[in-house]
Amino acid sequence: MAIRANHYDAAFEAYLRERRIPYVVVDEARRTLEDGGSLKSLDFVVCSPEWGRLLIDVKGRRGPQPGEPSIRPWENWATADDLESLARWEQAFGGDYRGLLVFAYWLHPQAARDDLTPVLTFRDRHYAFYGVWARDYQQAMRVRSPKWETVWLRSRSFRELRFPIETLAPPRQAP
Repeated sequence: MAIRANHYDAAFEAYLRERRIPYVVVDEARRTLEDGGSLKSLDFVVCSPEWGRLLIDVKGRRGPQPGEPSIRPWENWATADDLESLARWEQAFGGDYRGLLVFAYWLHPQAARDDLTPVLTFRDRHYAFYGVWARDYQQAMRVRSPKWETVWLRSRSFRELRFPIETLAPPRQAP
């Protein structure tokens, strides 16, 4: 496993490795040039019998913190560019590939876990991973900040559209 500066991406990569899901890490150092401009890089390309063919963009967020009031404890914002680029990557790769936003939540060890899927512990941090299909996100998204070109899902929409990444495929048993 390569050393990744972004701990959310590194944790998700550890999740894929632990479950023996085949993947390719995308070099995010440069944007891809295409007709009409540049295209934001995604984070992982996954192609497996269990998960199918996925183009994944990981969105790292802090999960709820004990004693810290939060209007939206499960932040799910992204940039409009994230969604536009995933849609263009889907076109480039072809109809068998689906864009997926993976929200990687870094959890406080004392945080309540009743709303969470199985948690991965990686480098002494706890993470939970939820997916939202990019097309579903696009259909339900709202503008969060026109200035920063960010979008988000209302809490209810997010709860309806998200799914624990674990549901894509159960963990494989070691041979």
